[in-house]
Amino acid sequence: MQKNTTDPWEWGKYTNSVQAVEIKEPTGTLYCSGQVAIDANGQPVAADMNTQLELTIKNLEHLISQAGYEPGGIVRLNVYTTSTQEFFTSCVQTYQAWIAKHGIKQATTMLEVKGLFGGLTVELEATVVK
Repeated sequence: MQKNTTDPWEWGKYTNSVQAVEIKEPTGTLYCSGQVAIDANGQPVAADMNTQLELTIKNLEHLISQAGYEPGGIVRLNVYTTSTQEFFTSCVQTYQAWIAKHGIKQATTMLEVKGLFGGLTVELEATVVK
C-alpha cells in the first residue's frame, strides 16, 4: 500500500488529522462500525467521557487486530460525541496520544450528536487499509 496525505494549509500541521488521504494499491480495506465503550458482555460502561474514550479505543483496536489490520492503517476516523467542548477539554490528550502512538494520519470528521447508544458520550468509526 502506498499512502499519501494532503494538507495544503499551514494550520493543518497543528491538528490531529490531515485534509485528505490517498491510498494506492491497498491489499484490503476494512470498514468498521462505530465503536463505543461497551464491555465484553455488550453492556454500555457508564463513566466519564475520557474513560469511555479509552475503552472505545481498546474496542476499536481489538476489532481492527481481529480482522488482521493495524491501527496505523486507519485512513478515515469519524468521531461522534455528545459534547465537543467536553471532548476537547477532557479527552484530547488521550486522543492525541493514541494517534501519535500509531502514527495515524487520517481524514477526520467530528460531529456533536444529541445522543448515542446507551447514554454513551463518544463513538469512533474507522476505515482501515493494508
